[in-house]
Amino acid sequence: MNKTQLIDAIAANLDEPKNVVNRVVDAIFDSIKQALAKSEQVEIVGFGKWEVKQRKARTGRNPKTGESIEIAATNVAHFKAGKGMKDAVNGG
Repeated sequence: MNKTQLIDAIAANLDEPKNVVNRVVDAIFDSIKQALAKSEQVEIVGFGKWEVKQRKARTGRNPKTGESIEIAATNVAHFKAGKGMKDAVNGG
């Protein structure tokens, strides 16, 4: 499911116009991004948790040349599914 399909499904479920649902979905995603940009954790009980994790610097290989390259440390967004999500995915 992509964003457009998500908006269509929510609009149909709530019987609301797609443009209103689109603004709500955008606001939710923007709020999550802003919190993660400040290294804050976002947790929705039963759904999951987003947090920023530090990926250490490491040595990699250029797949084209085989040459060793240094990959810089970076922050990455990490999502961990909550119990309700896990149960839904596993048919529970």
